[in-house]
Amino acid sequence: MSGLRPWTVKNKRKVADCKVFEAYEVLSQSPYDQSLHPFYLLHTGDWVNVIPLTGDERVVLVRQWRHGSRQFTLEVPGGLVEGGLEPLAAAQEELIEETGRRAATWESLGHVNPNPALFDNRLHTFLATDLCRVGSVTVTDTERTEVELVPLAEVPELIRRGVIDHALVVSAFALLFVRRGPG
Repeated sequence: MSGLRPWTVKNKRKVADCKVFEAYEVLSQSPYDQSLHPFYLLHTGDWVNVIPLTGDERVVLVRQWRHGSRQFTLEVPGGLVEGGLEPLAAAQEELIEETGRRAATWESLGHVNPNPALFDNRLHTFLATDLCRVGSVTVTDTERTEVELVPLAEVPELIRRGVIDHALVVSAFALLFVRRGPG
């Protein structure tokens, strides 16, 4: 039996509301010496990632500007689950908005905790197949994406070289490759 024990939350207060997440200071008590320690938690809704795969085994990826890294990234479509949607419905919306494509077949690849030290949400990953183009990419004031088709077999090398380096996207491909192999 493990000697690890859970901490007890004694107080939680919001310290910032940043539109897509809220920051909380959480005062927690150690189960070992009863001392109190402040920790910081980011609360946000769940996220979704979609791996859209064409019939000839190409992944529909999107290139977009990311403000945190100050660079363009190559990613799968994804985003925040909003408006009371279920993760699958949010994934379906993100696929259409970011790629202009719809999928007839959806498979859940699972979910992960993006960073359990800071976040309290889950990232749900879906495989989307039987794709068809239904429109153009949705352009907004804050988001523009360009679609790139990449053979699935090349994805491990793109990850190895750092071309795909978004940790949540790498996680999505890990879920896919665990399920069906890397190519």
